[in-house]
Amino acid sequence: MSTYSNEHKEYLKEIKKNKILVLFFQVFIVISFIIIWEVTSRLDLINSFLTSSPTKVFNTLISLIKAHNLFNHIYITTKEVLISFGLASILGFIIASLFWFNKTIAKIFDPYLTVLNSLPKVALGPLIIIWIGANTNSIIFMALMISLFITIINIYSGFTNVDNYYITLLKTLNATRIQIFTKLIVPSNKKNIINCLKVNISMSLIGVIMGELLVSKEGLGYLIMYGSQVFNINLVITAVVLLAILSYIMYSIISYIEKRMVKN
Repeated sequence: MSTYSNEHKEYLKEIKKNKILVLFFQVFIVISFIIIWEVTSRLDLINSFLTSSPTKVFNTLISLIKAHNLFNHIYITTKEVLISFGLASILGFIIASLFWFNKTIAKIFDPYLTVLNSLPKVALGPLIIIWIGANTNSIIFMALMISLFITIINIYSGFTNVDNYYITLLKTLNATRIQIFTKLIVPSNKKNIINCLKVNISMSLIGVIMGELLVSKEGLGYLIMYGSQVFNINLVITAVVLLAILSYIMYSIISYIEKRMVKN
């Protein structure tokens, strides 16, 4: 027998209806875009040579699968993104934690973080290649340069924005700095850290693609670069579509983790 009141049941129904409505329109927008794109291409309302079409993208995907290239390119890009994402997330959290424990160090490095975060990483690409080499390491380093500093800034900002009243209260109870950090600072920033991960995965993907455009012989970024060089727009658009799907999958995984953490 349900213990929920009628009002609560209605509230749950409204939430469920809203989720279904949101999902419907999300799918509707994607399907509508694909249909409009295909129809306008077939009717020559747009130049399919320059914009491709869903049918041509699908045929290109089939060609890549038959050539046994597609999954290798996806694997390479995914591996590089996950490595750079993991490094940026771990290092970002550790450095932000160090700054919280030592405000003097934070003040010393604050202007440098701002400068390094604002530097155009594409301009540093040739230098990174010279220093590290034209290999996977330079791609990961490029992605790390893009995502690490913003991760440090965002996580540390969340740490410093915790209400001092609660910190003072724990200090009156003789709590140590480590106890304050583990029992108050980190739990209070659970949602902020997840949001940083969402930004980080996007930044890592951007960094990896930028690196692949410069040095890679494999990966989705390489497909974009190669397709543009031989003026194969279908290949370029196909790689972009795959990137969008990959980005959505990674973002969805983090969102799922967020929901699980909120429940707990």
